[in-house]
Amino acid sequence: MLGRASKKLPIVVGRYAIFGEISSGGMATVHFGRLVGPIGFSRTVAIKRLHSQYAKDPDFVAMFLDEARLAARIQHPNVVPTLDVVSTDGEIFLVMEYVQGETLSRLVRAARDAGSRVPPRVAASIIVGALHGLHAAHEAKDERGRPLGIVHRDVSPQNVLVGVDGVTRVLDFGVAKAAVRLQTTRDGQLKGKLAYMAPEQLQTGKVDRVTDVYAAGVLLWEALATKRLFEADSEGQLLSMVLKSDVAPPSTFSPEVPVAFDAITMRAIDRDPAKRYATARDMALALERSLEVAMSSEVGEWVETMAREQLARRAEKIAEIESSAHARSPSSSPPTRASIRVHAESTKTDVTPPRTDPTLMKASAPPGPRPSSSTTPTAQPQSSTVAASKRRKILVIDDSEVMLTRIHRALEAEGYDVHTTSRTVGNARHIPSTDLCIIDYHMPGIDGGSVISSLKSAASGHGCLFYLYTSDPKVAADHKRFGFDGCFTDKGNEEALVRQVRAVFRMLQMRALKRPK
Repeated sequence: MLGRASKKLPIVVGRYAIFGEISSGGMATVHFGRLVGPIGFSRTVAIKRLHSQYAKDPDFVAMFLDEARLAARIQHPNVVPTLDVVSTDGEIFLVMEYVQGETLSRLVRAARDAGSRVPPRVAASIIVGALHGLHAAHEAKDERGRPLGIVHRDVSPQNVLVGVDGVTRVLDFGVAKAAVRLQTTRDGQLKGKLAYMAPEQLQTGKVDRVTDVYAAGVLLWEALATKRLFEADSEGQLLSMVLKSDVAPPSTFSPEVPVAFDAITMRAIDRDPAKRYATARDMALALERSLEVAMSSEVGEWVETMAREQLARRAEKIAEIESSAHARSPSSSPPTRASIRVHAESTKTDVTPPRTDPTLMKASAPPGPRPSSSTTPTAQPQSSTVAASKRRKILVIDDSEVMLTRIHRALEAEGYDVHTTSRTVGNARHIPSTDLCIIDYHMPGIDGGSVISSLKSAASGHGCLFYLYTSDPKVAADHKRFGFDGCFTDKGNEEALVRQVRAVFRMLQMRALKRPK
């Protein structure tokens, strides 16, 4: 299906090209998308397109716009960010960050179909990320600092996305309820999925943050037990089970589940809201303090194992899309429809070059992958006759083989000499001939500084720059504390990485040209 979809010309809406389908829900379909700017800037995105039968319904349109408005107020690494909203010709498109990963529902199903279970440490880590994202939503404020009172209301495994970077992200605030909304939900209309709705939500319609805590508890139970908590042939039966049936701890079905996880799970899904965790953060901290939560790298490896084929198909699809997007110049693109955009605040890419010692700059003077001529500092395309010794050498350290392959392909296409490894040991021998070392934050020993310290010792004045690679804004802000010269953000977006690497090398080249002889 993806292969056939890729043959069709994309639909162009404003500055976005809309390609094949990623998934489809009751209200909208999510497509692969491509932002194509006028000066060569481009980016792969996910574009949610409201179904045509709903695009003409003012209530659904208002709900769709609410999602964008609410999501734009939630700035957190565990929430899928909204980048843009486009309204044109009676249609509405919500532009979101594209995340290479899979939904929790498909991951649990894949584990069950394979006759295996979700490792308890991995399950806990996934839910911890979702809880932190939910807490950020619950604490969101408007422009004047007033609480918005956001409640997701539809916390289900389909709305929890786990990336190959091991980061959990909550998405789809389309049925969220806030104190101040552009459009209120229709009275008496139940939304979300019954099996994940709290008893008080079903009985009285009462919704607050502990409603989301209950749903997160159900997600944790199902991930630990690798089975559905409530299943029935009809909605009536399902409703009765949620309200009345006895619930056994997840260890009943998965003996390897720690006792601490049983206790946390059962407290979260208590039918009495007062007995649950008061906030999503409280539940997340309880899990983290159990010392049984997996690192992001372990979660990422599990995701790649469980969703290997699907991820490979999507990667192939994205490669096709990016190739076609690069081949199409702005002047040859089909005419676009007039649009009205509501821009959301998005995380800025950090390409600020590090303040390094002048000796490092001097050592980094060899021309980059796009060397200048002897008469002008203007960068020119890489020539095939340029000696290999003149190419910038980059060492990439990441524990994900999938990420290493993608990064290697992207950087090598730019003419860089790239060496990749998934090990933190044995790399000192590469440093004396390396211009830039990029290290994933999740590698063991990074946060303690031991790895970067030993590698910098191996540099011994050579001038190799050390850059952290992460998608977590908080970690990025602390890169100097870990001993790094700078930080590359937008992990998982190789195009952004290439731009950032290019900016660093161009900065070094210009400084070398300006340095007095």
